[in-house]
Amino acid sequence: MAGFLDLLLTDPVLGAHLGADADLAAMLRVEVALARACGQCGLIPANAAQVIELSASDFVPDIDRLARDTLRDGIVVAGLVKQLRAHVGEPHGQHVHFGATSQDIIDTALALRLKGIFELFEARLQTLAGTLLDLESRFGANRLMGRTRMQAAIPITVADRLAVWRGLVGRAQSDLPALRDRNLILSLAGPAGTADRLGDRIGAVREAMAGQLQLTVPDYVPHAARDRIAALGGWLSQVTGALGKIGQDVALMAQNEIGEIALSGAGGSSAMAHKQNPVLAEALVTLARFNAVQVSGLHQALVHEQERSGAAWTLEWMILPPMLGATGTALLHAQRMLAAVVRIGHL
Repeated sequence: MAGFLDLLLTDPVLGAHLGADADLAAMLRVEVALARACGQCGLIPANAAQVIELSASDFVPDIDRLARDTLRDGIVVAGLVKQLRAHVGEPHGQHVHFGATSQDIIDTALALRLKGIFELFEARLQTLAGTLLDLESRFGANRLMGRTRMQAAIPITVADRLAVWRGLVGRAQSDLPALRDRNLILSLAGPAGTADRLGDRIGAVREAMAGQLQLTVPDYVPHAARDRIAALGGWLSQVTGALGKIGQDVALMAQNEIGEIALSGAGGSSAMAHKQNPVLAEALVTLARFNAVQVSGLHQALVHEQERSGAAWTLEWMILPPMLGATGTALLHAQRMLAAVVRIGHL
């Protein structure tokens, strides 16, 4: 995306959770946790696990090689493991990635990154809820014309309209804990979902890894069961849809002929100096529509063939990060827009 669009359409804080550096760091954390757990459970030598952990701490992957390997393999983990094994050296390098498959590493690394992202979203939703409550205390008793189908209906108060906005934000907040629980899970099932190399110690290895990474162990094999990702996409669209509805209302209320809201710092025009465009409100509508379109793609990605898919999984990689980014950006813009309100309604 062009640099001049960054502040309008991206969230630099969230971007740090979504970039290649964060992804690689999370995957290395998973590999180290796997080595520790296998060492604890007697599947690899305990000293091998210690050497792997120490080596991973100063390992810097060759990104250009990883890009070429990913083009060849369709996944980054094969090339990453090869480089890490070489860095660890023999005789311990052979124990890197024991019993796991690429999807275990990538999916668990996603869960680790989602942990920080959920915390960010939760904090921003809480701040936004507080801002809406403050607006109600300041302007709730003011008069508005209620509108149905964009036509004047009957008089209402600002509190009546804000109640709808607050409810949308509040329900998104209420739905987040269950969504977090569904997605912050460990994936460790091996090449075909049977964890064959880990044998009867698979349960102990999973529990040890999950404890280290502060994730939970699912009661199903998550490789080809992607309903949790679809649910995440639905919630992201729910959030941006809620904020888009608020943005649409604000844009309509800000029309010159209506004048039911006043915002400081509204946008200017290159040709009409008198204009104050509700830019952030418009951006909220755009971000809501963007995420709504992406939901169908994540539902397409529910269709994984047999035990693991390449195509459906890759589709998730294309769709989910921009949806997360759009949600973070929308939360920033909504807070900035509502904090700029100087008046709603009429006395």
